[in-house]
Amino acid sequence: MTGETTVRTAVRIHGRSAQREAVRALLDGLRARSGHLVVTGEPGLGRTALLQWAADSFRAGPVLRLGPGEDRGAPATAGELLTTLRKAAGEAPLLVCVDDAHLWDAPARSALSHAAERLHTAGRVALLLSVAGHRAVDPEFARLPVVRLDPLAPSHADALLDEVTDGSTDPAVREHLLAEAEGNPALLLALVRRLTPAELRGLRPLPRPTADAGTLAAVVGSALTCPSADARDLLLTVAAAVRAADGPDVDTRLVLDALRHLDPASAPTANPLPDVLAGAGDRLRFHSPLLCRAVHATAAPDRRRAAHRALADVLEADGQPLPALLHRSWSLSGPAPVARLADRLAAVAADGTTPASHGLRGTAYARAAELTADAPVRAERYTAAAEQALLAGRPDRARPLLAAARDCAAPAVVRGRAERVRGLAELRDGPVGDAHQSLLLAASLLAEDAPAEAASAALAAADAAWAAGDLSSCLATLSLGPAPGPRDAAGMLGPAAPDAATGADGLPGTVDLAGAVDGAGPGGVPAPTDPPGPRHAADPRQAVAPRHATVPGHATAPGYAAVPSAVLAGGRTGGATPRTDAGARGGPGGTRVCGAVPDPVRDHRVGMRALLEGRLDRAAPSLGQVVERARTDDRPETLLRAASAALLLGNVDAARRAGARALAATRQSGSEALVPQALEYLAYAELRAGRHPQARAHAEEGLRTALRAGQRNTAAHHQAVLALAASIEDEPAAVARHVTAALATARRHGLAQAATLAEWAAARADLGRGRPQDAADRLGLLVLPGPGRGHFAVWRLAVPCFVEAAALAGRPEDTHEVLTDFAGWVAFGADPQAAAQLARCHALLAPPDRADDLYRRALARHDEAGGDFERARTALLYGKWLRRRRRPREARGRLGTALAGFDRCGAGVWAAQARAELRALGAAPQGGGAGTLTGLTPQQLRIARHVAEGATNREVALTLAVSTRTVDYHLRKVFAVLGVRSRLELARMVEHADRTRGDRRAGDRM
Repeated sequence: MTGETTVRTAVRIHGRSAQREAVRALLDGLRARSGHLVVTGEPGLGRTALLQWAADSFRAGPVLRLGPGEDRGAPATAGELLTTLRKAAGEAPLLVCVDDAHLWDAPARSALSHAAERLHTAGRVALLLSVAGHRAVDPEFARLPVVRLDPLAPSHADALLDEVTDGSTDPAVREHLLAEAEGNPALLLALVRRLTPAELRGLRPLPRPTADAGTLAAVVGSALTCPSADARDLLLTVAAAVRAADGPDVDTRLVLDALRHLDPASAPTANPLPDVLAGAGDRLRFHSPLLCRAVHATAAPDRRRAAHRALADVLEADGQPLPALLHRSWSLSGPAPVARLADRLAAVAADGTTPASHGLRGTAYARAAELTADAPVRAERYTAAAEQALLAGRPDRARPLLAAARDCAAPAVVRGRAERVRGLAELRDGPVGDAHQSLLLAASLLAEDAPAEAASAALAAADAAWAAGDLSSCLATLSLGPAPGPRDAAGMLGPAAPDAATGADGLPGTVDLAGAVDGAGPGGVPAPTDPPGPRHAADPRQAVAPRHATVPGHATAPGYAAVPSAVLAGGRTGGATPRTDAGARGGPGGTRVCGAVPDPVRDHRVGMRALLEGRLDRAAPSLGQVVERARTDDRPETLLRAASAALLLGNVDAARRAGARALAATRQSGSEALVPQALEYLAYAELRAGRHPQARAHAEEGLRTALRAGQRNTAAHHQAVLALAASIEDEPAAVARHVTAALATARRHGLAQAATLAEWAAARADLGRGRPQDAADRLGLLVLPGPGRGHFAVWRLAVPCFVEAAALAGRPEDTHEVLTDFAGWVAFGADPQAAAQLARCHALLAPPDRADDLYRRALARHDEAGGDFERARTALLYGKWLRRRRRPREARGRLGTALAGFDRCGAGVWAAQARAELRALGAAPQGGGAGTLTGLTPQQLRIARHVAEGATNREVALTLAVSTRTVDYHLRKVFAVLGVRSRLELARMVEHADRTRGDRRAGDRM
């Protein structure tokens, strides 16, 4: 202990929404029936806190807390226990909380389990148990429903830290504490208590290690108890082996061989396993990662070092140099620098021929830094470790490493690399304005010694400016790169500053980048939700990688692409030449890949600047080179650049091919940070091609991987994609959910592009459900001139929707200015759908004598461009227009075509409009469609009728003997099928359906 901070008690549970919902459903169900639920999780995750929250939330009756007696027993039989519960309940519902039920003896656990299955005999009783998650669930509880507590998400852990420290923690200290706690709230609070106020504020150095043996032991408590010396050695060896493993599990053979080295006289075996370990095939792991850390930290130092030494011996004999060196370094008896071992660790970590994950390379670099005395070399190695952590999808680990690098004196090039990694981490998971400044600083620090890395940092800064919607900064940043050389074609741009004669939005004439990106996006959606061009340079795959040592000829060897990080360093994608590590200057740091600014970086910069300036003829050659280069290159960064460039050029097929290949390449390379971006490009390409179900599938997976990799900004873009998909094919609740999630991050981190896309999705959902007035109100804020206009690359994409909404809402006068802008974008020529959309807009606004020809012209343009959804929208509007002009035969044909198109691309809410129009013509479209009660399941129909009669969800659940969660789920489906938005609309529709059925019956009787 170095001191202690008094920590205020947290006044609320952070996160845990799914778990609280499960508990709430249990309590709500008490109105009709009994129920039981088991809460489990590793020590410190808040099992007791959740039970306390349940007890505090329960108001319907008494709360009974049961615990083991001195003999760890309880009533001897289930019958006795039920009698106790019956007496406690009386006539009211009863909540029974049993914390740490795993501590009860076996007969008591058996009685508790049998009582849980017969609770209905005791009245209305909810039994809520908690059991430890660091061991296998006791067989007595194995049949009961379980809800698991996982580590807190970064945002929730951050909020908890703010609550208990009043937000006074130094930023670097905050990052370190969050990384050390790994989402465990009890460990986070224990770490805060361990520090003095001065340490929390960054005024004094933190103790090392911060999470020491005493702190970890206090959190895990009795879970550390181990019955025998052999079991302790087994646990320690597994815990030691995990430190240099690529995941939470390790090879059983490795552990047993190390145990033989540790004690040659022993005959180690993995059977039976201690209950805190789990075995699967030939792998071993701890049930609880926290307990794994605690076992390692609390072991006797001599025994711990011996375990690492034994593992090193086995791994060296097995030809695994990197983990062997790590274990050898951990077997040292003191913290003093060991230059020779540090140099070997760094060299092997930098060797691209050594098979290892980014996470393991990062661990090796960090350990090499700890053993390095020379400050510049130490900073270089900490920075390399942070790069690897970012590539492994662990920005939470990268930030503390960068803070450690910052504490070391280092030359400008090393500080530039550290600043670049910091900027990239912020670009994925922080305010993009801060990322922009960090990346600009990185570019300036790298300019003299590492021009290629400076160029990639500048492109990343442009990416950040793009995401923030700052067009002038984006243009200015793209001007920072070196001018094209003599080999550049006449169509390429130089780095000239923006023309002073450009318009207010920074672009010549009437066209800005909105058009340039529209050609890239799905059905009017921009290509990658982050800047389609600069984004690639901003990715870790472009600007971050281990400084792998290269051997002569290795950079061009056939297998080089299998180690993508070797070619990703600093955004370099062309040939590489070895250069001495800036920190080590040819010594302990190993070697670093570096070279001239590669063609893809320059081509993308040139093409992006041309698009920003509205010069498609100059952008096409550069971006075309980027696409062409990917035909013979399987490196992830090259393929991702190609997907972006193809989207910008409107070549959707090429974008899908490059995106699919990029996804395969990133998965093969093990670069977790790259997968969310590859899925993002694929999702947009599929949307642009009109394949909405595939786009949604890619975005859903992208969202999961982005959250897992700590990339909240990327996750916000995936939420926007999902909102756009749901706006045509799903229920209103899905649109609202994705829009809310996207905007929550977008507003906090300044993601103007994601915010505009999400708002557009919400408006398009209104338009699809036949609410043009609402849609026009939303879209007007995005597209009309003013300070609230949407992102410069997106707002024009929403113009066709706005024109349609305004025309249908009787506000055509609002459209003239933006339609003129859109016509300029069509002339720009990057989007094959834009000409058809423009003709449709003119048809909506034209007098009757001209509208017919304009609709036909729009459909002809759609036939040339392809795309089921946009063509079906035009056919729907044309069919509506024909029906209102009393031309039913023609209208039926157009509406039938529209319905088929919507069904083909999964646009359910738009198909409902087409069906409604066909019914108005007296046609009977197959499938019934939205708006009729016949499309509901029996359960959905029952729920719809109860809600239409005015019942609340809880009242419906009580009547039907289901949970409120079930009612909520079915009610969302009812709203989607019927196309309604409120309970009032539902009541009117049910009333209308009942009245219609009654009229039909009366007619039949007559």
